[in-house]
Amino acid sequence: MADKLFGTDGVRGKANSYPMTAEMALKLGAAAGRFFRRDGKNDHRVVIGKDTRLSGYMIENALTAGLTSTGMNVLLLGPVPTPAVGHLTHSMRADLGIMISASHNAFQDNGIKFFGPDGFKLSDAAEDEISALVADGVEPSEPENIGRARRIDEGRHRYVEFIKTTFPTDKRLDGLKVVIDCANGAAYRAAPEALWELGADVVEIGVEPNGKNINLNCGSTATATAAQAVVDNGADVGICLDGDADRVMIIDETGRVADGDQIMALMAGRWADLGTLKGGALVATVMSNLGLERYLAGRGLGLERTKVGDRYVVERMREKGFNLGGEQSGHIVMTDFATTGDGLLAGLQFLAAMVETGKPASSLTQVFETVPQLLKNVRFQAGQAPLEAENVRKVIATSEAELNGKGRLLIRKSGTEPLIRVMAECEDEAFLVDVVDRIVAEVERAAG
Repeated sequence: MADKLFGTDGVRGKANSYPMTAEMALKLGAAAGRFFRRDGKNDHRVVIGKDTRLSGYMIENALTAGLTSTGMNVLLLGPVPTPAVGHLTHSMRADLGIMISASHNAFQDNGIKFFGPDGFKLSDAAEDEISALVADGVEPSEPENIGRARRIDEGRHRYVEFIKTTFPTDKRLDGLKVVIDCANGAAYRAAPEALWELGADVVEIGVEPNGKNINLNCGSTATATAAQAVVDNGADVGICLDGDADRVMIIDETGRVADGDQIMALMAGRWADLGTLKGGALVATVMSNLGLERYLAGRGLGLERTKVGDRYVVERMREKGFNLGGEQSGHIVMTDFATTGDGLLAGLQFLAAMVETGKPASSLTQVFETVPQLLKNVRFQAGQAPLEAENVRKVIATSEAELNGKGRLLIRKSGTEPLIRVMAECEDEAFLVDVVDRIVAEVERAAG
């Protein structure tokens, strides 16, 4: 237990390895149950959703055992998007929501994300208390107070009905051909259903999960398949979700991909024109492109930056009353509608912009000119700390001095994978590549 249990988005790791074991899921379930059932009453409930990973069955059963052992009543939703869990936790008046997913990672990984009764992800303080309960151990309830578990078959349908309410009530998608890539993940049924019910001609890909093909050569982190499908089918637009459907990438009719920064820029401009952008700003992370910041400034709008993680974006939004935020990676948070990033919701808002303006996707996806940005990852082994190596510190300091006034440099340890992320921005692309490669080389040497 020496390592920190929670990362930037819940607990995550390789399935059947610490901390993503059945034993740890059992302990986490018991700890979360005790945390949310402090009054000892038996009317507390938790909703659990999952994506399509093979290990989801194992984690779901272990969590259920831990939760019911402390008196929580468990409602099992089956495969549903992460934002569906946030929505249903609140709408079903549950005390706790849990999503079993490792988001965009390969099937070998899995994760456990927690939502409070308001549908928002738990704070760092709440996660620390649950971690302490895991470490100290939890006394199980008396036999007469053990909780119950039941399947909720209509959870997906409730989410689909909700998500359709976020689309303009006087508009339909008739005449639009939409490629939807569900990454063989949690939205493989919900997303095509919602689009079809709104009138779209739907081309489905990534909708045949087998437990091991989630995010495999598909979805928001591998958009080539969807881009080709858009071109081959003469589609108007493509929507690429990740494994738990809280991220999105948009593909225009030519096959060109737009990331979260471009989608946020479009929404910020539209909402500002409508007078619905609260606070005159949007919230993004340190990873968002400098071009987004320049575009917003040119519109008289602000950009609030946070550390990486959509939960930190949401925390800043709630703290300062903003209603639009997200990440370059495709988490788009619109708190007028949802409590967390929702890829399908963002996709529908983009489609609404197409319908209302009559413009093709290509004219809506390139809102600003990006500043050249380069990101490279270096994998390291458990117990290593390559960023603490003297040579790594020296090359970073030198690079920062060279970039001063010319661009940005961001180096960080991933909160979800054993990776060091090296990112830089600079108008001079040759210099940009040189800076990143120098730092990567030293980090690789330090990581062996």
